[in-house]
This record gives sequence, structure tokens and C-alpha cells, in this order.
Amino acid sequence: MNYRYIDMEAYKRKEHFEYFKSLAYPYVGVTVNVDITEFLEMVRAKGLPFFLAVCYCAGRAANRVLEFRQRIKDNRIIEFENCRTSHTVALEDGTYCYCDLKNDMEFQQYIPYAVHEQEKAKREATIQEDEALEKFFISTVPWISYTSLIQPVPVPADSNPRITWGKYFTQEKTTLLPLSVLCHHGLVDGLHIAQFYDWFKKEISAVAGM
Repeated sequence: MNYRYIDMEAYKRKEHFEYFKSLAYPYVGVTVNVDITEFLEMVRAKGLPFFLAVCYCAGRAANRVLEFRQRIKDNRIIEFENCRTSHTVALEDGTYCYCDLKNDMEFQQYIPYAVHEQEKAKREATIQEDEALEKFFISTVPWISYTSLIQPVPVPADSNPRITWGKYFTQEKTTLLPLSVLCHHGLVDGLHIAQFYDWFKKEISAVAGM
């Protein structure tokens, strides 16, 4: 695995880490309406899969924030060099399966790769996860626009960031996407979540300009 252990004695958030990992619900989350007007225009014009395009940008943005690549393992903190996304894929019977995707490539390469991997995931139709520590958990609620979201989480708590978005909507000629993030507060603060949104906006702007 491509990770390293953090020196806990030198870790500046050690007290925060110890406090939040002791809580029954140690998560911090927020939902933000993100302007995707130009991004959506480009996706529609080129006939690209909207979900996968957003997934690419979300995964890339999350990897830009060091704290999003950190996980709790054996009561210590590890830090990955790069993390994959793991997203839910709807099946014809109304259930879903999981699809894991890398995002360390250019957007033009990513889309055909992601389409292929998603079709493969549909054929295999599995909900059994392999090693999950390095993943960002991605999902969508494309049927509704929402202002908040409560995520299901395991007991004991895991430390994988969860990124979810809903149905985009138009407000004063601007297209907005409700985008939610949920992270373990022992690793991630509000500042780091804000950094994720800043990087996400940069990623969708870069894609929109292609």
C-alpha cells in the first residue's frame, strides 16, 4: 500500500485526534451549492457522462488536500500518496454495486477508462469491498436537490471521507450542484473541507475550459 505512518509525537493535531476519535459520532460535514454552469455546458456539449465527470473532479480535489488522504489505522494515522474513489452504481433491479476508480490521469483518458470500469462493475455486481482504507466513498442522490444529508456510518467509526452530490438546479441563470462532504474530525477540520471545495471549483473550471 502507498502510505506512510505519521509521527504522532510530532503531529500538531494530536490532542484533537485523541479527543475526536473518542466520540460516538466523530464526523464533521457540510453541504455547499457549487456553481457548475460552465462545467455542465461543456459536459452536455460533448455528450459526456455527468456523474463520472463530477467524480473525476471530486477525486482529484480530495487528493489535493493532504488531510483527506489520511486514515486511522491501529490507533495511528497513516497518509496515502494517492487515493481512489469508490462509488455506487445503480443496477437494473433497483439495487447497486461498487466501482473503484483511479484519478491520477488526464480527464480525456479518465472518461473512457471510467466508463469501461463501470460497465465491468455492473457485470460483476458486487458490494464486497476489498481493502477500503485508501478510498474516498462517492455517491449521488440525483433525484433531489437537498440542503443537508445524513450519511450512514459504521461502528466503530471509519476515517474515509464521504463525498455526495444531489440534483443540480438553476437559480438566477446559475446552475448549482449541492455537494456534501463528511470527514472524520480527528483528521479533518473545517479549514481542510474549505480547501477541498476550493480545489473542486478549480478542477471543474479546468475541465470546463477543455
